[in-house]
Amino acid sequence: MSKYRIRKSDICYPDTSVPVNKLNIQDADTLHALEEELLTEAYSVFISELNEKTRFDENYFKSLHARTFDSLYEWAGQYRTFDMYKVESMFCRGAYVAQKSRRIFSQFDRINDFHKKWNKEEFAEYLGRFKCERIALHPFYEINGRIIRLFFDIVALAHGFDLIDYRHHSPEEYLEASIECVQYADPSKMTRILFDGLKKL
Repeated sequence: MSKYRIRKSDICYPDTSVPVNKLNIQDADTLHALEEELLTEAYSVFISELNEKTRFDENYFKSLHARTFDSLYEWAGQYRTFDMYKVESMFCRGAYVAQKSRRIFSQFDRINDFHKKWNKEEFAEYLGRFKCERIALHPFYEINGRIIRLFFDIVALAHGFDLIDYRHHSPEEYLEASIECVQYADPSKMTRILFDGLKKL
């Protein structure tokens, strides 16, 4: 069974939780390993491309997913249009994903002001709210969490911080913080995780 409950989707191979892919890989472990290889390569590519003209807007966010996984998935970079649930959490309704995504990026456009000097506490609080909005949106069918991490890692680099170090907290703590974002719109735990993981270059 898939870890997600979805409506009106044939995104997975029948009776599996493995997404249909261009290479017809139907073994979950093999597919996950390939996803990780593609993500590692994406870090190198997007970091090397980072410059003063980079804009962290919606198109950039979607391009991370599209360019990283286009060789594997037909739906890479495309927002989902169907509803999804995980355990007891319901993500943004599929019909409103694109609309809400635009609103989120309009609310957090200060992230493109590279002249602003953020202190660590202020930056963590800003990123915490922004990141929680993206987690609750869950815009793509799969590989949301890893693309969101990639996005905020590059944002951190652009503002003079190192890649965010999540090792100060357990995976269980990160999951709990994510659930707080989805169920209660509460970014406080995620903000703490980001604060502990941010380090000036």
